[in-house]
Amino acid sequence: MSKSINSQSEGMGKSRHKSGYVALVGRPNAGKSTLLNAFMGEKVAIVSDKPQTTRNRIVGILTEDRGQAVFFDLPGVHRPLHKMNARMMQEVRSALQEVDVVLHLLDSSEHWGGGENFLFELLEPVTAPVIGVLTKIDLVPDRTELLPRIEEYGQRRPGAPIVPICAPKDHGLDALRGEIFNVLPEGEAFFGHDLTTTQTERFFIAEVVREKLLARTRNELPYTTGVIIDYLEENGNVLRIDAVIYVERASQKGIVIGRGGRVLKGVGQAARLELEKVLGTKIFLSLHVKVHPRWRDDPRVLMQMEPGMADLDLDLGSFKKS
Repeated sequence: MSKSINSQSEGMGKSRHKSGYVALVGRPNAGKSTLLNAFMGEKVAIVSDKPQTTRNRIVGILTEDRGQAVFFDLPGVHRPLHKMNARMMQEVRSALQEVDVVLHLLDSSEHWGGGENFLFELLEPVTAPVIGVLTKIDLVPDRTELLPRIEEYGQRRPGAPIVPICAPKDHGLDALRGEIFNVLPEGEAFFGHDLTTTQTERFFIAEVVREKLLARTRNELPYTTGVIIDYLEENGNVLRIDAVIYVERASQKGIVIGRGGRVLKGVGQAARLELEKVLGTKIFLSLHVKVHPRWRDDPRVLMQMEPGMADLDLDLGSFKKS
C-alpha cells in the first residue's frame, strides 16, 4: 500500500508532457515565417518582405523537455482570386478546425484595417485556444504605442493572452513559448526529438530558389511566379538540380532573366550558395523560365509544387503516430 502511495506522489510531482499542433495565422507579411524560423533555430520557411510568400503548409517541430509543438506556417489570409489562392485559403480554414492552438499574428507597426477585421471574423468560430502575437515591435519607436493595440485586442478577444515579440532579436519568444505549452494538451511526442521539419529536400530547394527570385524582382512578380524541381539527382559528391520558374507573361520572363541574363544568374548563384551551406554538398543548379498564362489554375503544375498544392486539405492524422 505504502509503495503505491509513494509512486502516486512521485507522479504528481513530475511535470506533464504536452504535445499538439499549432497554427500560425495572420495577414500576408505579418511575420509568420520569421517566427517559425526563430522557434526552430534554423531556416525551415523562406522569408520575404513581399506578401503571400508562404503558399504551402510548412511544418516546424519544436521539441523541449516539457513537450512537443508542431507548427504550421500557413499562407497569409487574403481574398483568393485564383485556384491556387483558393486552395491556400482552404488550407487556412482546414487548419483552424484541426489544430490545438492558434497563434494570431498582427503586425504592430501597421494600421489594422479591413484585412485584420476579416481575420478576426475568421477566428470567431475557432474552438482552439487563440494567442495574440504582436510582431515587429522593434519597428515601433515608442513602446507605449503598443498599449492601445493590446487593449483593442483584449476587447475583440476577451480573455485571450497577447504577447509582443520581435522574432529576429528573440524578444518575447520565451514568454510566447510558455503561453503555447501552457495550453497544449497532454500527450506523447509525435516525432523524434531530432526532427525539426517534415519538408522534403525537393520542396525546400524550390522554396530557396523562389526566395532568391523574390528578392531580385519587381513587386508584382511574387504573385505570378512559381518554382518546381524538374530534376534532382546526386552524382558522386555533386547534387544536380534542374529547376523551372513559371511566369504568366512573356514580359515577366524578360524580368526574371534580366538584361544579359543577370537576374537569373544572380538568383542561381545566391540559391546555390545557400543550398550548399544548408545541405552540406556541392550543388550544380540549372534554372529555366517558362511562360504559362494560367499556371496558378493548372492542377498539373500545382501538383508538382510540394507538398500537395493540388490538394491542400490538412489531415493531421497523417502526421500522428499510428
